[in-house]
Amino acid sequence: MRFIHILVCLFTLVVFAEASNEGCIQCHTDESILQMLVNPPKLERVLGVNPAGEMPPSKTDAYFRRYLVDRSILNKDPHFENGCVFCHKGDAKSIDQESAHKGVVKRPSADLKLCGNCHDDIAKIYSSSLHYNLAGFLDKITKRFSKDEDRLFKDKVFGQSCKSCHASCGDCHVSSPSVKGMRRGFIDGHRFVKKDESKTCAVCHGGRIYPEYIGKLSGTPDIHFQKGMGCTDCHKKGQMHGSGNSYTNKDETKDKPRCNDCHKTGGEPKVISRLAHSKHEGKVSCYGCHVHAAYSNCYDCHDGNASSSKPSFILGVNPIDRKSLTTLRALPIGRNAFAKYGIKMEKFDEIPDYRAAPVHSIRKSTDRTRSCDICHINKKDFLTRGSLLKNGSRANEKLIFNMAPLDIN
Repeated sequence: MRFIHILVCLFTLVVFAEASNEGCIQCHTDESILQMLVNPPKLERVLGVNPAGEMPPSKTDAYFRRYLVDRSILNKDPHFENGCVFCHKGDAKSIDQESAHKGVVKRPSADLKLCGNCHDDIAKIYSSSLHYNLAGFLDKITKRFSKDEDRLFKDKVFGQSCKSCHASCGDCHVSSPSVKGMRRGFIDGHRFVKKDESKTCAVCHGGRIYPEYIGKLSGTPDIHFQKGMGCTDCHKKGQMHGSGNSYTNKDETKDKPRCNDCHKTGGEPKVISRLAHSKHEGKVSCYGCHVHAAYSNCYDCHDGNASSSKPSFILGVNPIDRKSLTTLRALPIGRNAFAKYGIKMEKFDEIPDYRAAPVHSIRKSTDRTRSCDICHINKKDFLTRGSLLKNGSRANEKLIFNMAPLDIN
């Protein structure tokens, strides 16, 4: 019966292909054909954690829907005017699955020149954005390397694995990004969507940031999420696409959102709030007081073993300016992480294993806003010599914050 079904489908394909010269459409808009042709990949479980978190379980009988194109959009969206092969290559006239996909380009927008044919202004500036070139990651890790190790890392490691995670235009506007080799498929039947944060932002940032924001980790969502705000309410299009300037890391960017863009100080209705803000301004980040719960911190990363993550709250010196107190996130890397590539990390101890953490778990009222004693007397959650990462960088010690006596005058 299955054989007869396949023959009927192939006959239908021949008729449609001859009529439209676009065999891609005939398969990718037909659920019955895709269901027969698409086999779910057999992926081994990859141990460890990453910024994207774990992929949710996939229903094998519905996996084919990841490649299902909504036929109703074909005559409405100008992206389809030149046919599928204009972007994806392959052979649109073939009715054989293997030959039709020979030379096919799975992520055509990885080459920004393609999108630049129509969106030249955006493609030019996006090529220098941190989302696309991952310069921020490269800048942090290579500070631990000698010049020879830097060249070796870029050749043997970064170019072969890390850089494959960069976000192309299609990863945000057409198809959800890949996580550990698994794709969630089209965001909305191959429509070119302006934004769908739960299927784009949440995929790449689904291990730490997005779960914090929606309250999946703590049980209480960020107040901004609770008020109906999405990622792009703060992180504007200009920040996502870049400004055209080539930054080495996100700390250098000029257009990143800041709390006081919306929350100006000095006009608070309560005297105690005005006093607290005036006393802490420039000395404590907003996150230091307004993050309401423990957040994800990573341990044992890239040390030859499975990495692990656990919730904790860490306060220490901001490694960006060394002048203020802020929330820190542990993102350690083992000393022997790249030993098999001949990289000993000769400058391992020059940068800390903690990063300033803009934790997306904000509330107006927290334990720290209710009582000065939490920080000034109890010093709760402050980084100490005893709580430093074992075998971590010696630079971690510089992030221990020396609390000044309480001054309410």
